[in-house]
Amino acid sequence: MKIPKQLQSLVDDGIIDSVVSQLMSGKEATVYVVQCGDETRCAKVYKEVHKRSFKNAAQYQEGRKVRNSRRARAMAKGSKFGRNEQEEVWKNAEVDALYKLHAANVRVPVPYGCFNGVLLMELIVDDDGDVAPRLNDVGMSSEQAHDDYLEMITYVQRMLCSGVIHGDLSEFNVLVDDYGPVIIDLPQAVDASANNNAQSMLMRDVRNMTNYYSQFEPRISEYKFAKEMWSLFEKGQLTVDTELTGHFEEDKNAANVSGVLEEIIAAELQEQEKQARINGDVEEY
Repeated sequence: MKIPKQLQSLVDDGIIDSVVSQLMSGKEATVYVVQCGDETRCAKVYKEVHKRSFKNAAQYQEGRKVRNSRRARAMAKGSKFGRNEQEEVWKNAEVDALYKLHAANVRVPVPYGCFNGVLLMELIVDDDGDVAPRLNDVGMSSEQAHDDYLEMITYVQRMLCSGVIHGDLSEFNVLVDDYGPVIIDLPQAVDASANNNAQSMLMRDVRNMTNYYSQFEPRISEYKFAKEMWSLFEKGQLTVDTELTGHFEEDKNAANVSGVLEEIIAAELQEQEKQARINGDVEEY
């Protein structure tokens, strides 16, 4: 196929040998299958900001740290330079999250670096070498659903312990290979300690997983892992070795103002996601 202009410099520099095919085009990026020596990988080319359809990016970017104070001031003022810097922060968020989560034993595509704004990473395939399907396209037994759900909860726990919340986790952003689920699509990942929407996003992420897997195993809907995790996280008691129970007793005597706000924000986020699905703005890799 004709080499896209965004990938031509990577070919010229010998970072990739050839472009095999286009894998998908989503709301924020186009992903290509590329050949790198003996390995087949994927290259994620981010769309320009005016061509992206990801909604409410500002609430995801809240709390992202910029070490250079000049850049931070420019971003705050919204100057042209600041907007360009904000765009770089947006692109680098996924790269940083992938490296951090891969090191934390969360199943994500292995990152191989970001070159000229193009993210090179592992192509998730099944044992036959075919591209792994999305969770949304996979059926399973009740036993498999329960096992995979608990595995996903473990990944969410490890992510939270690493200070990361996916922010857009759903059956559309999980691939399934012969070894289980793999989490993808992380440019909107948020800082669990610095983003005011972190709790709501964690609740939504876990709720999406709970709703999906409970189609195959109804008892999954009874778990309250998100509230249990967040409560421990706020107290500084959550670790990767914490054995979660899925049970959580709320304090019925205290005014649950934060809980009400969390539900309101979560409902708004869910409605935005629903509209994105209706409009076809779904990232597939």
